[in-house]
Amino acid sequence: MLAGAGRAATPPPNFVVVFTDDQGYEDLGSFGSPNIRTPRLDAMAAEGMTFTDFYAQPICGPSRAALMTGCYPMRVAERGMVKQIHPVLHEDEITVAEVLKTRGYATGCFGKWDLATHSQTDFHIDLFPTRQGFDEFFGTPTSNDRFVNLYRGEELLERHAEMATLTQRYTDEAIDFIDRHKEEPFFVYIPHTMPHTRLAASPQFKGKSPRGLYGDVIEELDFHVGRLLDYLTEQGLAENTYVLFTSDNGPWLNKNKNFADGRLPRDHGGSAGPLRSGKVSTFEGGVRVPAILWGPGRVPAGTTCESIASTLDVLPTFAALAGAEPPDDRVIDGEDVRHLFHGEFDRADPDKAYYYYLRMHLQAVRQGRWKLHLPREQEPPAVGPFAVNRHIAPADRVGFETPFLVDLETDPGETTDVSAAHPEAVTRLLTLAEAMRADLGDHDRVGANMRFFDLTGPRPAVPPVPPLKSPAKRGAK
Repeated sequence: MLAGAGRAATPPPNFVVVFTDDQGYEDLGSFGSPNIRTPRLDAMAAEGMTFTDFYAQPICGPSRAALMTGCYPMRVAERGMVKQIHPVLHEDEITVAEVLKTRGYATGCFGKWDLATHSQTDFHIDLFPTRQGFDEFFGTPTSNDRFVNLYRGEELLERHAEMATLTQRYTDEAIDFIDRHKEEPFFVYIPHTMPHTRLAASPQFKGKSPRGLYGDVIEELDFHVGRLLDYLTEQGLAENTYVLFTSDNGPWLNKNKNFADGRLPRDHGGSAGPLRSGKVSTFEGGVRVPAILWGPGRVPAGTTCESIASTLDVLPTFAALAGAEPPDDRVIDGEDVRHLFHGEFDRADPDKAYYYYLRMHLQAVRQGRWKLHLPREQEPPAVGPFAVNRHIAPADRVGFETPFLVDLETDPGETTDVSAAHPEAVTRLLTLAEAMRADLGDHDRVGANMRFFDLTGPRPAVPPVPPLKSPAKRGAK
């Protein structure tokens, strides 16, 4: 349950999270893109803070579960007690929106939800955002793989909406919501449909980017983030608002010829730049994402944060800034990183660890500069339909017979095993991994603090998963 709300000495700040879909680490000018023009996001970075080591989850639904709950997706309870590829978030999980509502926040979600099943038509309406802490919802149940149905609240508004209009419409709705609630604290969550395929850009942007249609889509997102920042500034809200821009996972490389990093106009997926692999991978390219924080007068301008941070930290950090309390009856994996938001990098925890799960499988651990890939098969059955991972390049469909240690400071492309030269780091990270298995679990065990709210008998010994589909149907978007 939620603890009693704290008391802030000053009016609570506002929060806006812009969450793009499948945007790669290098798909912004300020993160090194050579041919995608993002002047508004680049200006946002110059006026705020760039995070170089910010993490999400490897795929859409799990990434949203982590952001909403502050927990690794494996930890959260799901309806039916089955661990789905895309979590079906149990109604008794507590979201960041519910936490902020204890401090009187108005809360709105505008975009892709993806936590009530991964389907446009077969989902649980009672797990929509309006049942998980949001006062208003304008958006779609899940991804735009084939089509998008739009809902306002829990009512179907439009079937097969024109995808090229979505980026503007979500932004319009978010600005309207803020306009109606600017006299009270607000939390606005904008999980964009784009650039997750199918790609679509409006006539104002289509055919304009040197990077082709993918570039058109990103440049349109950039424009509308600029509109949002302009509105906050014009209304005198900027100095009491934190705006976080980030992506839900790495780039969708199977939308590029030969799974290449997206650089050419014909590529419909993004680029991870110097990082290895992409979406549905626990290499850095799958989970390290671009992140920019903006908050004039609060976030020091022109700063770069090189400390580990992630979407897991959003709930506890926003709660602390708002004078609220996160749930006190369950484990929360994220940490309060207000010190990072305010440029106090010397207060960063040097021992902070990040755990890389692909579905139910703990595959790697990072602490500081060191990342350890744990031993695993080339086609691990533990990841179910991703055992033969058709989302990433064949060269990245690898296993490790022994622990594979990477120095991310010198080798962000994760090419070289330095375990022989640093056995102490291997030992330390293996110890962390084993402790996390005991706490949270792994493919072959249920951890002490994995949540099952509907148990009527003994806890399961291994994570319960749905039956594996036939090979022809394997994979998830």
